[in-house]
Amino acid sequence: MSSSNRISRRDFIKATTAIIGGFITVAVGIPAVAYLIDPARKSGGKESWVPIGKLEGIPVGTPTPFSFTVTKVNGWERTSTTYGGYVLRSSKDPQDILVLSSRCTHLGCRVNWKEDSQTYQCPCHDARFSKLGAVLGGPPPRPLDRFAVFNVDADGNLVILVKES
Repeated sequence: MSSSNRISRRDFIKATTAIIGGFITVAVGIPAVAYLIDPARKSGGKESWVPIGKLEGIPVGTPTPFSFTVTKVNGWERTSTTYGGYVLRSSKDPQDILVLSSRCTHLGCRVNWKEDSQTYQCPCHDARFSKLGAVLGGPPPRPLDRFAVFNVDADGNLVILVKES
Protein backbone atom coordinates (compact mmCIF):
# COMPACT_ATOMS: atom_id res chain seq x y z
CA MET A 1 0.00 0.00 0.00
CA SER A 2 1.31 3.37 -0.85
CA SER A 3 1.56 6.16 1.66
CA SER A 4 -0.83 8.38 -0.35
CA ASN A 5 -3.79 5.95 0.20
CA ARG A 6 -3.33 5.72 3.92
CA ILE A 7 -5.36 7.89 6.26
CA SER A 8 -3.45 9.60 9.00
CA ARG A 9 -4.24 9.02 12.61
CA ARG A 10 -5.29 12.66 12.98
CA ASP A 11 -7.76 12.43 10.04
CA PHE A 12 -9.17 9.18 11.44
CA ILE A 13 -9.81 10.80 14.83
CA LYS A 14 -11.46 13.82 13.13
CA ALA A 15 -13.75 11.62 11.03
CA THR A 16 -14.66 9.37 13.98
CA THR A 17 -15.38 12.38 16.20
CA ALA A 18 -17.58 13.96 13.49
CA ILE A 19 -19.57 10.75 12.97
CA ILE A 20 -20.10 10.13 16.71
CA GLY A 21 -20.96 13.83 17.24
CA GLY A 22 -23.50 13.62 14.43
CA PHE A 23 -25.18 10.58 16.02
CA ILE A 24 -25.33 12.31 19.41
CA THR A 25 -26.75 15.48 17.83
CA VAL A 26 -29.49 13.51 16.07
CA ALA A 27 -30.24 11.41 19.18
CA VAL A 28 -30.66 14.49 21.37
CA GLY A 29 -31.89 16.97 18.74
CA ILE A 30 -34.90 15.11 17.31
CA PRO A 31 -36.63 14.55 20.69
CA ALA A 32 -35.83 18.14 21.76
CA VAL A 33 -37.32 19.63 18.58
CA ALA A 34 -40.37 17.34 18.87
CA TYR A 35 -40.87 18.48 22.48
CA LEU A 36 -40.73 22.14 21.46
CA ILE A 37 -43.12 21.95 18.49
CA ASP A 38 -45.60 19.44 19.95
CA PRO A 39 -47.96 22.07 21.47
CA ALA A 40 -48.28 23.79 18.09
CA ARG A 41 -49.19 20.51 16.39
CA LYS A 42 -52.07 19.73 18.73
CA SER A 43 -55.44 20.51 17.26
CA GLY A 44 -57.27 23.57 18.56
CA GLY A 45 -60.91 24.37 18.28
CA LYS A 46 -62.29 21.99 20.87
CA GLU A 47 -65.98 21.89 21.60
CA SER A 48 -67.51 21.56 25.03
CA TRP A 49 -70.96 21.59 26.59
CA VAL A 50 -71.35 24.31 29.20
CA PRO A 51 -74.29 24.48 31.63
CA ILE A 52 -75.71 27.99 31.94
CA GLY A 53 -78.57 27.45 34.36
CA LYS A 54 -81.64 25.48 35.33
CA LEU A 55 -84.32 25.70 32.66
CA GLU A 56 -87.03 26.07 35.31
CA GLY A 57 -85.26 29.21 36.65
CA ILE A 58 -85.39 31.02 33.31
CA PRO A 59 -88.59 33.06 33.01
CA VAL A 60 -90.64 33.11 29.80
CA GLY A 61 -90.49 36.37 27.83
CA THR A 62 -87.63 38.10 29.68
CA PRO A 63 -83.97 37.91 28.58
CA THR A 64 -82.00 36.27 31.38
CA PRO A 65 -78.25 37.00 31.56
CA PHE A 66 -75.61 34.30 31.98
CA SER A 67 -71.82 34.15 31.93
CA PHE A 68 -69.09 31.54 32.19
CA THR A 69 -65.34 31.28 31.80
CA VAL A 70 -63.46 28.72 29.72
CA THR A 71 -59.81 28.07 30.59
CA LYS A 72 -57.64 26.73 27.79
CA VAL A 73 -54.13 25.34 28.08
CA ASN A 74 -52.11 25.65 24.89
CA GLY A 75 -48.70 24.17 25.48
CA TRP A 76 -47.27 26.28 28.27
CA GLU A 77 -49.76 29.12 27.90
CA ARG A 78 -52.92 29.22 30.00
CA THR A 79 -55.69 31.57 28.83
CA SER A 80 -59.15 32.25 30.20
CA THR A 81 -62.00 33.56 28.07
CA THR A 82 -65.22 34.86 29.56
CA TYR A 83 -68.42 34.38 27.60
CA GLY A 84 -71.76 35.91 28.32
CA GLY A 85 -75.17 36.26 26.86
CA TYR A 86 -78.90 36.22 27.32
CA VAL A 87 -81.40 33.37 27.23
CA LEU A 88 -84.85 34.20 25.93
CA ARG A 89 -87.64 31.67 26.36
CA SER A 90 -90.66 32.34 24.16
CA SER A 91 -92.77 29.56 25.72
CA LYS A 92 -92.54 26.64 28.15
CA ASP A 93 -91.33 24.39 25.30
CA PRO A 94 -87.67 23.45 25.99
CA GLN A 95 -86.82 23.93 22.31
CA ASP A 96 -88.43 27.39 22.04
CA ILE A 97 -85.30 29.12 23.32
CA LEU A 98 -83.02 31.79 21.88
CA VAL A 99 -79.48 32.06 23.28
CA LEU A 100 -77.74 35.30 22.28
CA SER A 101 -74.18 36.41 22.86
CA SER A 102 -73.80 39.61 24.86
CA ARG A 103 -70.91 40.85 22.67
CA CYS A 104 -71.76 43.70 20.33
CA THR A 105 -70.96 42.76 16.74
CA HIS A 106 -69.34 46.16 16.16
CA LEU A 107 -66.34 46.12 18.50
CA GLY A 108 -67.14 43.40 21.03
CA CYS A 109 -68.32 45.51 23.97
CA ARG A 110 -70.86 43.87 26.28
CA VAL A 111 -74.46 44.81 25.60
CA ASN A 112 -76.96 45.32 28.42
CA TRP A 113 -80.67 44.53 28.45
CA LYS A 114 -82.79 47.62 29.06
CA GLU A 115 -86.24 46.59 30.27
CA ASP A 116 -87.84 50.02 29.76
CA SER A 117 -86.99 50.19 26.04
CA GLN A 118 -87.04 46.40 25.48
CA THR A 119 -83.64 46.57 23.73
CA TYR A 120 -80.06 45.47 24.22
CA GLN A 121 -77.82 48.54 24.29
CA CYS A 122 -74.09 48.77 23.74
CA PRO A 123 -72.41 51.35 26.00
CA CYS A 124 -69.47 51.89 23.63
CA HIS A 125 -71.13 53.38 20.52
CA ASP A 126 -74.83 53.49 21.47
CA ALA A 127 -75.78 50.51 19.32
CA ARG A 128 -79.22 49.04 19.90
CA PHE A 129 -80.53 45.54 19.25
CA SER A 130 -84.06 44.15 19.40
CA LYS A 131 -85.17 41.50 21.88
CA LEU A 132 -84.34 38.86 19.23
CA GLY A 133 -80.91 40.38 18.51
CA ALA A 134 -81.63 42.33 15.29
CA VAL A 135 -79.80 45.63 14.76
CA LEU A 136 -82.06 48.62 15.50
CA GLY A 137 -79.48 51.39 15.34
CA GLY A 138 -75.81 52.28 15.53
CA PRO A 139 -72.75 50.90 13.76
CA PRO A 140 -73.05 47.08 14.20
CA PRO A 141 -72.70 45.25 10.86
CA ARG A 142 -74.92 42.29 11.82
CA PRO A 143 -77.31 41.03 14.52
CA LEU A 144 -76.07 39.66 17.84
CA ASP A 145 -74.38 36.27 17.51
CA ARG A 146 -76.24 33.20 18.70
CA PHE A 147 -75.28 30.07 20.55
CA ALA A 148 -77.18 27.94 18.04
CA VAL A 149 -76.60 24.50 19.55
CA PHE A 150 -78.15 23.94 22.97
CA ASN A 151 -79.84 21.17 24.88
CA VAL A 152 -81.52 20.40 28.19
CA ASP A 153 -79.66 17.70 30.13
CA ALA A 154 -81.16 15.02 32.36
CA ASP A 155 -80.89 17.30 35.43
CA GLY A 156 -82.91 20.08 33.77
CA ASN A 157 -79.89 22.30 33.05
CA LEU A 158 -79.74 24.32 29.85
CA VAL A 159 -76.39 23.50 28.25
CA ILE A 160 -74.85 25.18 25.21
CA LEU A 161 -72.14 24.00 22.85
CA VAL A 162 -69.13 26.31 22.90
CA LYS A 163 -66.45 26.09 20.23
CA GLU A 164 -63.10 27.21 21.55
CA SER A 165 -60.75 28.73 19.07
